[in-house]
Amino acid sequence: MPLLVLKIDVDTYRGTREGVPNLVRMLRQHQAQASFLFSLGPDHTGWALRRAFRPGFFSKVSRTSVVEHYGLRTLSYGVLLPAPDIGLRCASEMRAVRDAGFECGVHTWDHVVWQDRVRGQDAAWTNAAMQRSWERYASIFGEAPKTHGAAGWQMNEHAFARLDACGLDYASDSREMLDENGRLVRPDAGPYRLTSNGKPHHCVQLPTTLPTLDELLGRTIGGTELSPATVADFLLKLSAAPRDHVYTLHAELEGQKLAPIFEKLLAGWRAQGYTLASMQQYHRSLESTDLPHRSLQWGELPGRSGELVIA
Repeated sequence: MPLLVLKIDVDTYRGTREGVPNLVRMLRQHQAQASFLFSLGPDHTGWALRRAFRPGFFSKVSRTSVVEHYGLRTLSYGVLLPAPDIGLRCASEMRAVRDAGFECGVHTWDHVVWQDRVRGQDAAWTNAAMQRSWERYASIFGEAPKTHGAAGWQMNEHAFARLDACGLDYASDSREMLDENGRLVRPDAGPYRLTSNGKPHHCVQLPTTLPTLDELLGRTIGGTELSPATVADFLLKLSAAPRDHVYTLHAELEGQKLAPIFEKLLAGWRAQGYTLASMQQYHRSLESTDLPHRSLQWGELPGRSGELVIA
């Protein structure tokens, strides 16, 4: 059976406290596996307002009701309110995910700082930021992380090299290119090894292959207005032809007000014959596969503001 890999990005303090336990309950009800990737340091969500000058930022904000989903308190962290340290205050919630049988890994130290700055940083800055994440993860879970998923799909060559240096076998830091209808552009889309300076990295990349809810909601595609009532059916049409997929969801969205959409997706993917899997399970299924090599590329995706790492 094909795999539908559920990669859960946990960006905020509120998402960790409220969204994560909700997702654990839903996943267990549907007998689904998933990978939870945690932000481990301060929640500076309020700093993200600086992105207002990026092309496409306001259209995304208006389409996805950022205030409604994140809340005014979260949007004030780092601006009007002190930034809560997620790892210090939510360690028990994170361990509860592991204890419920789900894979855990690193998303980032400070989500906004990484997403907005990492692309142009040097090795010293990059390694220091990742080291803080690794140390905090180890202090919470009692072991080193085994996987990683970059905040906002933002990386640099030093960060990819660091994954190898830390001994990671797989991560999900990139996206596959999608057309305006949300469909994959590359026929051979899927796992690969990143190549730098003519040499492949050890760490296998498991790129996200489906659009995310915040990229779809509020848009009109093929004559269909994608609303909370229609977006699940749209995504299920994209996954109707059997093949392995990676879907990135967010604790702040699918774990809270958009939970009914996620419940419909879980049931729909089961009905389509998918095994709902973790990143670890996906990587294990590839152990005898000869993976392609690809170089670091950047590109824009429909419904998302700014460039990100593209497979």
